[in-house]
Amino acid sequence: MRRAWRDALGVAVATSAYGVSFGALAVAAGLDVWQTCVLSLVMFTGGSQFAFVGVVGAGGLAAAPAAIASAILLGVRNVAYGVRMAPVVGGGPLRRAVAAQFTIDESTAVALAQDAPRARRVAFWVTGVGIWVGWNVSTLAGALLGDVLGDPRAYGLDAAAAAAFLALLWPRLRRRQAIAVGCAAAVVATVLTPALMPGIPVLIAASVAVLVGLTDVFGERRTVAAEPDDVPEREGLP
Repeated sequence: MRRAWRDALGVAVATSAYGVSFGALAVAAGLDVWQTCVLSLVMFTGGSQFAFVGVVGAGGLAAAPAAIASAILLGVRNVAYGVRMAPVVGGGPLRRAVAAQFTIDESTAVALAQDAPRARRVAFWVTGVGIWVGWNVSTLAGALLGDVLGDPRAYGLDAAAAAAFLALLWPRLRRRQAIAVGCAAAVVATVLTPALMPGIPVLIAASVAVLVGLTDVFGERRTVAAEPDDVPEREGLP
């Protein structure tokens, strides 16, 4: 449980800090402070939010349909997270409806990094709620102080979330199949990102994991050891 709390709070602090960047970029793209805060309160998925303000900032109000489409495409991945996290969250429809708001990359990753079911549940809620609170506070700060802060990337905030993800992912890259999936997905996303609209490279890269999982190309074959000769039979059973 201590590990679950430590991982969850660490990721929550690292990810929340990057909300300053979103607040500053959203206001620079032409959104009001209240519009920026509503996006973080309701949409609450960093990739979709950055895609939305990026497209609006480049094309203005006329680009709103494309911005919405990009945000939706990036948000589709959360559906897969929801399917995986449903057994972890448990409870009835009301609890799952509340959990849907906090089902994001970080809460899913931190939860699945734990071993015990209770630790997974604690990690999910602490990470999700912690990031939601911190992200909205930092979004407001970035929207109000964007001009004073300058480019948030100068402080390395854009690397905070990626570093937290790498810290969670690295211990899981022990088997040949996991390493193959990670490398292949990274290559696919890197190659396709400059050519396709935001969201699509992520979905295509995610399909790599599905394809490898279905085919089990790099799976490690396990053999069942033969029963030792000195094991006595019990009630006629081997």
